[in-house]
Amino acid sequence: MVDNAIQELELLGVYKIYAFAQLETGRQRVAQGLKIIEGNGPSALILSYILHGWIPHYTGGHYDSVLDSKLQNVPDLLSLTPDLYDHFQSSLKYSTQALPINVLLDTLLRPNADTEVSSKSCVEWRLDPERAIPHLVLGETDNPGGQWAKEDGSAIWDIQALSYAEMLALPGYSFADHHLSTTGERLADFVRPSRKEVAEYFRTYPRAVKIEDSILTSARVEDVSRHEGGFLVGSHNLFCKHLVLASGTFSVNIPARPLLQPLKTLENPTEPLLVIGSGFTAADAIISAPPHRKVVHIFKWAPDEYQSPLRGCHHQAYPEYATIYRLMKTAAGVGAKSRPVDSPVRRRKNNPFFSRRDWQTIYEGHPNTQVVEVNMVNDHAQIKLKLESGEIIERSVGGLECAIGRRGSLDYLTPPLLGEVIGSNNPGLDRYDDKILISGRTLRPRCKVDLQVAQRVFTIGSLTGDSLIRFAFGSCAYAAGNIMGSRGCSRRIQQSSPSQSSLPSVEDGQSPSRHGSRQLSVDSSQSPVRHEMNGNAHQDLHIDRQKLARSLELMTVENQFWKQSGWWSGGFMFS
Repeated sequence: MVDNAIQELELLGVYKIYAFAQLETGRQRVAQGLKIIEGNGPSALILSYILHGWIPHYTGGHYDSVLDSKLQNVPDLLSLTPDLYDHFQSSLKYSTQALPINVLLDTLLRPNADTEVSSKSCVEWRLDPERAIPHLVLGETDNPGGQWAKEDGSAIWDIQALSYAEMLALPGYSFADHHLSTTGERLADFVRPSRKEVAEYFRTYPRAVKIEDSILTSARVEDVSRHEGGFLVGSHNLFCKHLVLASGTFSVNIPARPLLQPLKTLENPTEPLLVIGSGFTAADAIISAPPHRKVVHIFKWAPDEYQSPLRGCHHQAYPEYATIYRLMKTAAGVGAKSRPVDSPVRRRKNNPFFSRRDWQTIYEGHPNTQVVEVNMVNDHAQIKLKLESGEIIERSVGGLECAIGRRGSLDYLTPPLLGEVIGSNNPGLDRYDDKILISGRTLRPRCKVDLQVAQRVFTIGSLTGDSLIRFAFGSCAYAAGNIMGSRGCSRRIQQSSPSQSSLPSVEDGQSPSRHGSRQLSVDSSQSPVRHEMNGNAHQDLHIDRQKLARSLELMTVENQFWKQSGWWSGGFMFS
């Protein structure tokens, strides 16, 4: 029996947030000793906003007449059922990469967001104090924002976010509202704010929407176990009835292998920087380097097995990432030749980013290359590289940025509870040393069946496999709807998915480390080749939304002209 002094709370968490805590009805006295301060993570903040009694309602007018008709009899958007979005798969209007429930909330909040500027939302947030649930957000970082609140040592704060500002907006206080409040100016269209600006927005959000009373920062949660009637949070001596996992999939940087570890101690800007990786973090490291510093870039290049996420970046919307990918592509095209390469991007006048540096001089790319020897020499190192051709070359480097991926961890759950959540023989698990790491694909199969991945255990945020903030609202609405009692917790979100029984659980007390784990490789040429498209895949980065919106406006004007002329319906006929 849990001691009476243990606080009975509902537990939730997001990205770097490990837990929410909701006071059991009638037991608010247990919170008297708590100090409530600001806290962490985008999805956590969305969920907290809802639990404060702000309920999303459909206001009508969505362009999809089928969806509009279905939603007419839905009291609020916490009462969602699979039949509302079962026609999405047969429509070209909706993303097939994110979970349908996340796509549903996204299209209601921002109809035609990828093709229209400032599209009118079909959602109204209405305060219903009677449905509000007292809760506490516990977060590890010092400020709200989760991973956004932590400055990455490999990337400067001024690097732009991948998403446009409107895609980063949280309910009740958008990024545009924040920009107007802090600068006195209206936010322009198609703005990609810097990481610093986004972090500041998330930091101020709780106070702006008056949910700061439920936020607690600098709190690390550990030793969460299932007990009769709920869950015990050992690190904070808390007891709760429901658990919502949202600790994210980006909290752990996969470290370099032991051979490369000494290079992390080097800080010599006069020598080339060694960058390992083929994704956004590696690109950020290159972009963040001083303009005249040379870069030796090792990356994986296997188009038939693995596509770099940089590949889809439009050269106008994302010029910096398109530039790095073009350099990688050109380097891969020269095969084993180790000379610096010129890039066709130089000839693109519409990509100003490329002209800011002499890439031909400072960039040296090597696809599918492995570091085979490291010799430390005072403030730099001499390394030997084995090229894809088998040739061995030697380079001098003054620093290392190893960006071969990030993962998350559920190590705050005890082994029996972790086994319940991940199931047995889960192919989405990675293992490094004694740590079990997870990615967006780890819980994806279960989330396709139900966001309640175990009894009274829910997932939100990037743990569902959808990492973009725009796709966080659906899982938050689902979790909040269950916690508030809007519907039964056993309802599954996607009727066409395989049954939960096909995902067996690890037996109580059995360590999950023996199930579905594999040793992580560290060199880019040996990194995992699994590339499952989901909400993490940034499948829309090939689109220049600004150019597309202008084209659609022009098309609309032209259509109106032809309609009025009569040609559009055969108004003029030749005899």
